[in-house]
Amino acid sequence: MRFTLNQMEALKGTYLVLLFVSTLALTSTSPAFAAHTFPSEGDQNYGGNVKNATFRTPAFTLAPGEVRNTLYFGSAFVKGHIGIKAFDAEVVDEDGNSVPLNEVYLHHWVAYNYVNTSANGTTILGNDGVCPDCALCQLFGLGSETRMTNTRLPDPYAIEVGQHDDEEWLLNVHAIDTRGTVDPLGCLECRCDLYNVSAAQDGTPIEEGYRGGLLCCYDGTHCQLKDGYVGENRTLYLQYTVHYLEWSDSILPVKIYIFDAAYNGSRCQVEYNVPACSSKNMSTSIECTHVQESIMKVPIGGDVIYGVSHQHAGGVSSAMYGQDGREICTSIPLYGNGTEVGNEAGYLVGMTTCYPEAGSVQVMSGESIRMLSNYSSSKNHTGVMGLGYIAVYPHS
Repeated sequence: MRFTLNQMEALKGTYLVLLFVSTLALTSTSPAFAAHTFPSEGDQNYGGNVKNATFRTPAFTLAPGEVRNTLYFGSAFVKGHIGIKAFDAEVVDEDGNSVPLNEVYLHHWVAYNYVNTSANGTTILGNDGVCPDCALCQLFGLGSETRMTNTRLPDPYAIEVGQHDDEEWLLNVHAIDTRGTVDPLGCLECRCDLYNVSAAQDGTPIEEGYRGGLLCCYDGTHCQLKDGYVGENRTLYLQYTVHYLEWSDSILPVKIYIFDAAYNGSRCQVEYNVPACSSKNMSTSIECTHVQESIMKVPIGGDVIYGVSHQHAGGVSSAMYGQDGREICTSIPLYGNGTEVGNEAGYLVGMTTCYPEAGSVQVMSGESIRMLSNYSSSKNHTGVMGLGYIAVYPHS
């Protein structure tokens, strides 16, 4: 799926694109950013032939309550024609220490590949669908669950990249510092009243009734702090590791499809709100579960070899079903119950993944896929997501 930056600038349909549009024109011609790199040969976790390379984005600074939502064009990446087996990321400090979610919440990170051409300018390559207009065209992306979610693709499959000599990478990092905030969960859900904003990043007034979401927690905004709280600024990085193979004919390339439970028939809305259930239904968890669902079509069918979903705090489960009702993948959130990094109490810290046996789960070209996202509605949630991600090896 290919979209030029000029085309993306014309798209006003989704909240995520709105965030990108305001900075694309400013950053697309910027020089490549410097980054740290820590390459190594022979990945113990992925087999002797798999290599890994670890990089960092440029440093970003966060004050207590501050939001950073930055696009890093020209991000450091593995050079050449490769097959990506996995992509892991987390926020670290200047010494490389993992930063806990209850201090700096990783709302999301996404990674795209793109090319620059004299004829078309910058063109996003990205995944193979299924959202219109590149609303969700990243190859990789997760959020708070990133440390505890397996991104590995099984052998002999991989994502093929680097076929273009001028191919580069763009990373988007959305991090929220919640130290000293009056309502950390409200900050994570980007509640507009806590950020005291009435206009989006591009200056467009936020429509009445919009209570929270990406429009209210853009780069440089601040979530409300407790009276008298004072904290130091922190210098941080997104550190990411690419597990890869040098490309060969023995590798089978997969297509990546991302489904949005908030798709409304014409566009992927990316996020949605969960209203609180009525007080009379509080006695049963089933009646206090909000279900968001959509129907989206598969462009090119094949064998499903991997699946996972992305949800926010409050998520209960997410699933994808074929048009005949068969289960393609169900993904369940893991919540922390401790104090250590990766197990932060009350935070969504991981998602279960699906690894069907070869040929056992298939999707057909043009098939309608039912995407469901279930959230607890014992209280309302704003700006949540329900995204389904599958890797498909085409039949042909």
